[in-house]
Amino acid sequence: MKRLLITGALLVPLAAGCSADSASAEKDANGPEHQTADELMQVTEPHALSGGTLLEGPVFDEDGRLFLVDVMAPPGKPKVLRVDVEAATAQMVYTDETSAFTSAQINPLDGRLYLTDIIGGAVTSMTLEGTDHRTLFSGEVDGTAMQPDDLAFDPEGNLYISDTRGMLGPGWETPGRVVRVSAEGEATVLAADLPSPNGITFDEGHGGLWVAQYNANRIDYFALDETRTEVTAAYPGMYVNGGKARVDSTAVDADGNVYQAFHLKPEIHVYGPNGDLLEVIAVPEDAPDLDTATNIAINPGTTDGVITVSGPDGGYLYTFEALAEGTRQSNGG
Repeated sequence: MKRLLITGALLVPLAAGCSADSASAEKDANGPEHQTADELMQVTEPHALSGGTLLEGPVFDEDGRLFLVDVMAPPGKPKVLRVDVEAATAQMVYTDETSAFTSAQINPLDGRLYLTDIIGGAVTSMTLEGTDHRTLFSGEVDGTAMQPDDLAFDPEGNLYISDTRGMLGPGWETPGRVVRVSAEGEATVLAADLPSPNGITFDEGHGGLWVAQYNANRIDYFALDETRTEVTAAYPGMYVNGGKARVDSTAVDADGNVYQAFHLKPEIHVYGPNGDLLEVIAVPEDAPDLDTATNIAINPGTTDGVITVSGPDGGYLYTFEALAEGTRQSNGG
């Protein structure tokens, strides 16, 4: 299988006849809509042992129950939780001694919950009741262990994972990868030389992947061949104004709009598939001390969205109205 090597710095010229100043003025004159999210509930308190709490990986099941993970949960505390959104209650599904889960998805074929363990370098699964814990993949991929962060399923049950290696380094160092793990557990590198990829999701037609590059503050598009085993083209889709914040998880709704979450910014930015910034969704100004909106999920078939938001005051869920209905591409990751 061919690999696509993508450098950490990709440049896109301005359109002919358009200066940087005129492009900025046009954007200012046609700025994005703004939506204030509503607080649903507090899910977790900061953990003294690990120094905090970080909610991630929200995913709805067919019954509308919301599953999510707490990356910083110590042994004995809930690492996988299930939320009744209507009742605003949460309960523990699973914990263990060693895992640090960073994302969750429900497999379209077997209905199990799949999780990435960034510390163990593994992809595991369990029933929705937290039983029958299995390892789909662990170990090295092409001689290097993964640091798996987010994941996405294709319709055949194959996984596409952001290997976020290099997260603590500068953006010009690009050891990150996108790894494909087949439904049978065979891992191959789909793309390499990336600046710590984080969010990953298919577009609305499963023809390509949106990949949020954490250490570059941009969202790249990877077009795939018909078998989804090879990248045929890759280029920046959106450059993100993050300031000191950096791009985190990514989702796509039924109309192809791209929802981008942030580490160290309690906002979601929504882009059209052509790159226009359409909307900014933010927590209220009088919200608790929350600095990170890491991930979203839109309940499939509805426009009911939730955001996982965390910070010094704990881990919270906020709700918002999506621009279009949710699909598998906007449910988990």
